Amino acid sequence: MRKKIAIIGDNFMLPQVFRTEIEKVSRGDLDIRTLQTAWPDEPMEFGNPALGLDKVKEYFGHPDEIVDFIGDAEILVTQLAPLSEAMMRRLPALRLVAVSRGGPINIDMVAARAHRITVVNVPGRNATAVAEFTLGAILAETRLIRVGHEALRKGEWRGDLYRADRTGRELSEMTVGVIGYGNIGTKVVRLLRAFGCHVLVCDPYVQLSADDRNAGVELVALDNLLVRSDVVTLHPRVTEETRGLIGKDTIALMKPGVILINTARGPLVDYDALYEALVSGQIASAMLETFAVEPVPSDWPLLLLPNVTLTPHIAGASVRTVTYAAEKAAEEVRRYLAGLPPVNPC
Repeated sequence: MRKKIAIIGDNFMLPQVFRTEIEKVSRGDLDIRTLQTAWPDEPMEFGNPALGLDKVKEYFGHPDEIVDFIGDAEILVTQLAPLSEAMMRRLPALRLVAVSRGGPINIDMVAARAHRITVVNVPGRNATAVAEFTLGAILAETRLIRVGHEALRKGEWRGDLYRADRTGRELSEMTVGVIGYGNIGTKVVRLLRAFGCHVLVCDPYVQLSADDRNAGVELVALDNLLVRSDVVTLHPRVTEETRGLIGKDTIALMKPGVILINTARGPLVDYDALYEALVSGQIASAMLETFAVEPVPSDWPLLLLPNVTLTPHIAGASVRTVTYAAEKAAEEVRRYLAGLPPVNPC
C-alpha cells in the first residue's frame, strides 16, 4: 500500500525541498502531496482559543484548511501548520508528524500523545546560522559599524569615530559573557575563542566541554558574569526562570557601558528597563533581533534610540537551515517507514 505523506511548507521551508530529501532517502511507493503557505510574507499567529488553538504557541494556517489538506495521510511534514486535539480527532490516519523546528510549539503535544501520534523535531537546526549572526551583531556594536553606516546614509562623514575617546574596542581585549550553553551558545563560544577574547559562560544545567575549559572559558554564576562582562549575549530558552532575565536588577549589576546582544527570544528582556538603561548610558548599545511582540509596534520607543541595532527576527534564516532541517525531517520519515525508532522524538 502506498504511504501517504502530506508536506506543508512555506516561503522559507520550501515544500519541494522536503519532498526532494524524502524521495532521496526513502524507498517504496510514496503518495506525496505538498502545500506552500504564505509565511513569512504573512505573519504567523500565536494561539487562538476561538479556533481551538489555545494550546498551540506559534502557527500558520487555518485548522479547517490544514485538516482538509492532510486528509488521510499517515505522515505530516511541516514547519508551522498547527495541530490541535480537535484537529487530531479528524485525522485518524495520522501517525507521524515531523516538525522542522527546534521545538514542536505548533503542536498540542499532550493531545498527540493521547492520540498515539509520534512527533519528532530538528533540535539545533539553525544553531550555526544564529551563532554566526550573533558574532556579526557583536562586531557591529563593538566596532561601530552601525554608527558609521547610519551617519554615511545621512551624508555625515564621522571622522570623529577615529578619536581615541570615541572609537570602538577589539574583541581581543574584551570579556564576553554568554548566557546559555545549548546548541547555539556552545557555537557562539567556539567562534568567540578565535577572536582571543575572554569568555564567561552562565548555564546552571551544563558543564563546559573539555575543549572550552582548556581554552580558558570560565563557567560562572549569573551575577559574576554580569559584573565582569564588556558584552553580554543571550542564548537560553524562555522558561519561568529566564523570563525577564535582563531587567532592572540585573542591568544594575552590569558594567557601565556594557553592550547587550539578544538573538534568542524577546521575553528574556524587560524592554522598559532596557530603554532606561540605554538612555542613561548604563548600557552603551544593544543589538536586538527578537522581541516580546512581533512585529514590533511602529511607535515603539526603542526604534527611536540611536544606540540600538534592530533586525526582524532573521538570525536563524539561512539557506543551510532549510536544507539541514529538510534532511533531518526526511531521515525521520525514512526511519518511520523502515520501522525504526525516531532520532529526535518529542
